[in-house]
Amino acid sequence: MFEFIKGKLINITPTYAVIENSGIGYILNVSLNTYTQIQGKAECQLFIHQVIREDANTLFGFLTTQERDIFRHLISVSGIGANTARVILSSMNPAEVRDAILSGNVAQLQSVKGIGAKTAQRAIIDLKDKIGKSTIDADIFSSTSNTIKEEALSALVMLGFAKNTAGKVLDKNLLKEPDLSVEALIKRALKQL
Repeated sequence: MFEFIKGKLINITPTYAVIENSGIGYILNVSLNTYTQIQGKAECQLFIHQVIREDANTLFGFLTTQERDIFRHLISVSGIGANTARVILSSMNPAEVRDAILSGNVAQLQSVKGIGAKTAQRAIIDLKDKIGKSTIDADIFSSTSNTIKEEALSALVMLGFAKNTAGKVLDKNLLKEPDLSVEALIKRALKQL
C-alpha cells in the first residue's frame, strides 16, 4: 500500500494530476479541493488511496490526510463509491463534509450530484460516530501531542496519581491547548488533581 507520492507535478486538471517520481508518471484522481491547492506548483506531495479492482488499479491523491480519511469513511458507506466520494469532496471541503455528517444535515449532503436522500441519511447514520471519534483523535491526539501526553502521564503515575484520572486531566488540557510542553502540561495537571 502506498502512503504518499512526492515529485514533480507534470500535469494537472480539475479531475487528475500526473506526478513524476523516479522517472515514473503516476496519474492520481484528485478532488477540486486538492486541485485548487496544488495548481501552479512545480512539485507536490499527495497522500494516496489505492483502489484495486479486477479491471482497474486506480490511485486517488489528497493534499491532506484529513481529506483522505474523510474519503475513506465515505467509501465505506453502501451506495458511495470512490468517484462519488471524490465528487462530494469536490463539492464541499473536508471540514464541511465532517460538519454536515456530525450535524445530520441531510440537505447539504443531498445537494451533491449523485447523492439521494437515502444515501445521505445512510452516510450520516453510518459515519456520525466514526467521524466524531476520528476528529477528536486527530485533533487532540496527534503524534506530537500523544508523545507529550505519554511522557506527562508517566510522570504523574510515578508521582502516585491514578492513571485514568491523570489521563482525563491531561486530555482536557490538551484539548484546550494542544501545543503545551511536557513541563507545562504536568504543572497544569498537578494543579487540577
